[in-house]
Amino acid sequence: MKVSHELQGLFSRLGVARTFPKRFTLLHAGDVSRHAYFIESGCIRLWHNNDGADVSVKFFLPGELCASLQSMHTGDPSKYEHETITPCVVRILNKSELEQEAAKTPGMKDYMESVIVHCLVNYQDLFVDRIGRPPEERYRALINDDPAVLDLVPLHYIASYLGITPVSLSRIRKKAQFS
Repeated sequence: MKVSHELQGLFSRLGVARTFPKRFTLLHAGDVSRHAYFIESGCIRLWHNNDGADVSVKFFLPGELCASLQSMHTGDPSKYEHETITPCVVRILNKSELEQEAAKTPGMKDYMESVIVHCLVNYQDLFVDRIGRPPEERYRALINDDPAVLDLVPLHYIASYLGITPVSLSRIRKKAQFS
């Protein structure tokens, strides 16, 4: 989800700019999330280790916020990892700074809550798609909704996101080229 200019401004004003290489882990599963990241360039993925199987849950692109909402909100260890897929430039804000700004900036707390609700809706849609739509439809939806993902994300991560093997994704892509 692209964020408002106000929230981008907050990250530009208070966030610390950092550059991370490809395949850098920003948050390990089991750690408590204390930061949110605004992505200026590159791509970050949220993923989960499901009994040894790598399951990509979400890809975050430039102009989007990345955070482990569950961990940040509850203070519990994260069930997910955040890993850079490409070299990334991000602006980092810690939770306390976000909370302070939300408290003193009119409308910011409501906006941040709407971002959280939007993320919840996206995760619910992902769940329903995984159980209710065939992989071919999920792939078509991904390329229609987020075509930039195909330029930034390796195909094995896309297969993981779709809940299929890389071989199945290859077949779907080949079939889609001839449709």
